[in-house]
Amino acid sequence: MTLVSGWGRFPVVDTEMLRPRSFGAVGEAVAVTGTIARGNGRAYGDAAIGAARTIAMTALDRVRSFDPATGRIRLEAGVLLSDLIDTFGPRGFFPFVVPGTRFVSVGGAIAADVHGKNHHGEGGFGRYVDSILLRTGAGETIEASREQNSDAFFATVGGMGLTGVILEATMRLRPVVSGWIRERVISASDLDAAMRALEASDPATYSVAWIDCVARGRNLGRSLIYLGEHAGRDELAEGADMFPVGKAPGLGVPLDLPSITLNRYSIGTFNELYYRMGARRTGIDHVVSLYPYFFPLDSLSDWNRIYGRRGFLQHQCVIPEAGAREVLGDILDRVARRGDASFLAVLKKLGHGDGLLSFPLPGYTLALDFPVRGDILNFLDEIDRLVVAGGGRLYLAKDARQSRATFEAGYPALARFKAIRKSLDPAQNIRSKLSQRLFDEG
Repeated sequence: MTLVSGWGRFPVVDTEMLRPRSFGAVGEAVAVTGTIARGNGRAYGDAAIGAARTIAMTALDRVRSFDPATGRIRLEAGVLLSDLIDTFGPRGFFPFVVPGTRFVSVGGAIAADVHGKNHHGEGGFGRYVDSILLRTGAGETIEASREQNSDAFFATVGGMGLTGVILEATMRLRPVVSGWIRERVISASDLDAAMRALEASDPATYSVAWIDCVARGRNLGRSLIYLGEHAGRDELAEGADMFPVGKAPGLGVPLDLPSITLNRYSIGTFNELYYRMGARRTGIDHVVSLYPYFFPLDSLSDWNRIYGRRGFLQHQCVIPEAGAREVLGDILDRVARRGDASFLAVLKKLGHGDGLLSFPLPGYTLALDFPVRGDILNFLDEIDRLVVAGGGRLYLAKDARQSRATFEAGYPALARFKAIRKSLDPAQNIRSKLSQRLFDEG
């Protein structure tokens, strides 16, 4: 047995870890009850940890075919987005959707239906997946798409790996001219201004807000909004590399920092400096490499150790647009009074999700990190009640502790998902620690 955790390093549990190198070996592993697939381990909580055994998929990382005329690619589920970007960026292609780290697998991105800075206009990762090769818990290997085995397809997109193991996928890449982003920064003095700025920025391809979760009073929710567009050749400096290569993470966090490191004063000081530096750039276009724009934390290896040896919890909710201002304001006020949230907090607009259990819905999503200490679990239960009352839900790929009642209140298509899952896996061989907590009976 192996001690395993998600990126948040909480919880840490025992599981048997398998590393298959063929689809046949995956099939043998799935035949045992309590199995789940795992990509590169970037789900924050317990979604990619098997109830009994975990299938590490990163060895299955081959590209099967690529059509440069259409950008359509067939590849194994263990391919990382980082490799996809490094290989096909110089050929003029980029994934339509990327999350906040490039070190996620294609299979994991489908299972979580990850969203990026462009969800408000272009949707999530699953929207650009044409078909999936799926090994079910019943031992069958099926091709699922919007036209063929469509129930399995829409249950697998965002289904957290609980319909079976994704072996391969066919997806589309976006044609781009360069690996650079034209970025514009907008400063917002409070939450109202931040939400107005995001609303007014709907035409932008990419938009995201860093939000100061320590600011209170008239500065509650003050933010920096980052807009982005893919830059053309004429926007780059003479002699610039059209597709800069992504660097491996450099300076890292060599040890678990003491929990006292993150406190109201350290976070407040960082946020004040960060806001002032960003505000100086307001309204001025800058051309930046795609790597710091999309993946700002990837340059710092093991950054999850900042929160100490007990790990951290990310609370990411989405609130429907109509009630978002009131609910988000209440959450931020409580977080600011508490004083121990993350120095990196994110606010974005989302559109409709595509899968049955896809996280996004039209509204605003707020992501906050909290070190595991004190009464944090009780505090997050309190925040969950605000989310549920506002008609929102929590992101399963980031979750490690929400209650079954909170989950069931937020996902109205759950009954249909469960029926499809049962048809694909009658013996319920596919089980994760997350499914034990939120889905499974008995």
